[in-house]
Amino acid sequence: MALTPTEIEQFETDGVVVPQCRLGRAAVADLAASLDVHVAASARRDVDFVPNVLDHEPSWIRFALLDEILGSVRDLIGDDVILWGSGLFCKAATSGRATPWHQDGQYWPIRPLATVTAWIAIDPVDEHNGCLRVIPGSHRDRVLHEHARNDSRELILNQELSAEQRGPTPPRSLILEPGQFSLHDVYMIHGANPNTSGRRRGGLAFRYMPATSHYDRELAKRQAEEMGLHSMVHRTLFLASGADVSGKNDITELPSTVQ
Repeated sequence: MALTPTEIEQFETDGVVVPQCRLGRAAVADLAASLDVHVAASARRDVDFVPNVLDHEPSWIRFALLDEILGSVRDLIGDDVILWGSGLFCKAATSGRATPWHQDGQYWPIRPLATVTAWIAIDPVDEHNGCLRVIPGSHRDRVLHEHARNDSRELILNQELSAEQRGPTPPRSLILEPGQFSLHDVYMIHGANPNTSGRRRGGLAFRYMPATSHYDRELAKRQAEEMGLHSMVHRTLFLASGADVSGKNDITELPSTVQ
């Protein structure tokens, strides 16, 4: 097991955990070099959020399949795992935008709704450069709260929860060193402040769902039309482990370079 029994219990209780295991030096160096190449090739210096970076950088799937990451995910959702999403977060120094308080499930066309996100730190991440902030335990009722639409250019996402919906529990900051990663539940309420520091905040997220769930492309189409979301209709689904138990998902084979 990649996670200890205590870490699994913490995930079940809080909806989030930062495992003791972390990526090795070679993987961290590979991640950092890959991000530098991506930023240098971008027409924009500010690449706050790339919604599905595997569309642009398919070779990055190798990070999603690392034993430390995939093993931890399997400990939480079982051996039948579909990798269905990814995101590159690179908040530029002094100008990185905020991420509003939200639940990931508000955006995602998966039924039954179930996903674990692995958020991998590429740079040192702390409260000064806009680390992830979570509301521990906010996943427990398994309810998606009603989000308000906020199309402000100061925000990375356009769906937002109010302070009242977040509840009385104080937020917890996830401070990570390069190579550390956090795991959080699809119902977890979380957000991030803008980056007001003089340091970049780079991170890479992968989304995994149990293969008992269905990625519903018709629902994805409706969500994009009704909520003004980035379309997820054509998202590629990779079988990271086991089998497609639901039998409803159109799976793409993993690249031969990582099989």
